[in-house]
Amino acid sequence: MLLVLLLLHATSAIAAESRFFTTTDGVRLHYIEAGPPGADTIVFVPGWTMPAWIWSRQVEAFSATRHVIAFDPRGQGLSDIPRTGYDHNRRGHDLGELIDRVGARPVVMVAWSLGVLDTLAYIHNSGDARVAGLVLVDNSVGEDPAPVASLPGPNRRPPPHGVFMSRFVPAMFHAPQTVAWLDRLLVACMRVPEAAARALLAYPVPRTYWRDAIYSTARPILYVVRPRLAGQAENLVKKHPSAESVVFDTAGHALFVDEPVRFDAVVADFIRRRVWR
Repeated sequence: MLLVLLLLHATSAIAAESRFFTTTDGVRLHYIEAGPPGADTIVFVPGWTMPAWIWSRQVEAFSATRHVIAFDPRGQGLSDIPRTGYDHNRRGHDLGELIDRVGARPVVMVAWSLGVLDTLAYIHNSGDARVAGLVLVDNSVGEDPAPVASLPGPNRRPPPHGVFMSRFVPAMFHAPQTVAWLDRLLVACMRVPEAAARALLAYPVPRTYWRDAIYSTARPILYVVRPRLAGQAENLVKKHPSAESVVFDTAGHALFVDEPVRFDAVVADFIRRRVWR
């Protein structure tokens, strides 16, 4: 795996550029593009309220040899903030329109947190013909055991949105991040309106929706999680013939930021062995 990582950095990455496209419902969405245009494509999908640039380390690393896309979902990053569309069906459809735009061949989807659900919604509704492989990072996929939610006590009100976000953003990391970087990330996350942020946390489907989606595809799957989802990872690997998993024991939720060298090596190795041999 170390050899794979060294090869990943052997050539200089092509400079990243901002791109935009307009969806079929008239929303202008942003993505970052880097790497050789004719190479196989990796699409990075961020989590709840997060901007595409949180994948900067991966964009730089993988664009040395791959065509890389980092996406700003609607309402996030530099994308438009429409009044509607903050549901799993529309967000999945947005991903489909992005994939159709960025290349003719099937892509590898690397999706984190809420991006996992958006990606599974895309597969549930549109199938996997445009997908070469899946890297699903630190969110439930509907397998057992169900994750234990952290809910406020019966007499506790949730804090104001700004207070919650100021606590949530630094809590995603186990490794120390600079104050300037965390402040920049918080500003990006706060750009998402509170009502939209709440809607994104309330997709109105049962857990079986995500489980059905992941078992509907035979594409290679890498499930990268922290210990809280290790039970789901174990069951997924047992039941899904194309799935494998890796557990990051000491990283925070944004494990690809906390441990980028290991994460990049794990993903590069999976792609080399299972997707584009």
